[in-house]
Amino acid sequence: MLYNLLPFIVILPALVYALISFVCARLYFKRSPRTPVAPESPGISILKPVKGIDADSYANFASFCRQRYTGAQQLIFAVASADDPAIPVIRQLMADFPGHDISLAINPAIHGPNYKVSNLINAYPKARHDIIIVCDSDISVVPEYLQSVTAHFREAQVGLVTSLYRTSQVHGIATALEATGFTAEMIPNVLVALRLEGLSFALGASMAFRRDALASIGGFQALVNYLADDYQLGNKIHLAGWQIALDDCFVESVVKAENLMTVLSRQLRWARTMRVSRPGGYLASGMTLPFPAALLATLLAPSLFTGLAAVALLYSVRMLVSTVFSRRFVQDGLLPRWLWLLPLRDMLAFCCWALSFLGNRVEWRGSRFVLKPGGTIEELV
Repeated sequence: MLYNLLPFIVILPALVYALISFVCARLYFKRSPRTPVAPESPGISILKPVKGIDADSYANFASFCRQRYTGAQQLIFAVASADDPAIPVIRQLMADFPGHDISLAINPAIHGPNYKVSNLINAYPKARHDIIIVCDSDISVVPEYLQSVTAHFREAQVGLVTSLYRTSQVHGIATALEATGFTAEMIPNVLVALRLEGLSFALGASMAFRRDALASIGGFQALVNYLADDYQLGNKIHLAGWQIALDDCFVESVVKAENLMTVLSRQLRWARTMRVSRPGGYLASGMTLPFPAALLATLLAPSLFTGLAAVALLYSVRMLVSTVFSRRFVQDGLLPRWLWLLPLRDMLAFCCWALSFLGNRVEWRGSRFVLKPGGTIEELV
């Protein structure tokens, strides 16, 4: 009897985790009101580090100028080179929104191996307000974004607010593989972490924080030697005694057409970064991955029928939960159209998880780095 049940025992951790993620998401999104209302509108300084052109750069930037927000807003773009191709786009934005406080900081000073953080260090002196927001250059936001994010700061103990992100428009299989990962893997993981232990990290797509919280960790200088500056910012603020809030006003990660090798390289970089940042938790996460569970169930099954039955049960639940995430919670419109990619996405996730233990080198924006214990990096010349 035990031998016959073995394939079903093997898939149990992944199966239970899928159901737990669904319950956590349901509890999170059923809160009322979904978007809190801020009693006041604090002044905000938005820092946007930029290098090169992203997909729809102008539209992404302009979305921050079309906010339904009554407080003072300051938008600061940080670039390292005077010939960066994004500068004409930024200057066009300034011309199109003359009533907005938009500035451009051009400074090539390098403070450490993380060039993005160097840009932030260079631009930070221009920030005038006590709420600072850092958003990636490929992020677009809805008009209610600032109102939703700042509302969390009515709680004095909240030091940082991070936002869930999604990709709703993809360009072929490669980008669909990555985008479905946000829906079926990243967001469920974040919501489970939030429910079981609370957030101790931030998501780089959108991070809003108090000036005092940043000062309590030593400023942006405390992040310049790390690759995962978003994780480190949130974790250090958490360790300094502040609370981290998760906002459910999704921001949009706008992607451009890319080939599969580019996507795989980025996925491996993320995997290796998380492995050195949270080694214990990252190792344990392998138990919940569905692809190795399905593979083991097939190999250990006493018969082909039993193995296929176990895999069918696992993926029936996984596809149903992922579709509910996509249609109801994330609302990205990716599933069920790209549902057939889910087993391939799971295989990719397992391969990146396994390969992350076999090396410490990563590529990021044209530079190569070696990861050190704890998440610090050293650039390879």
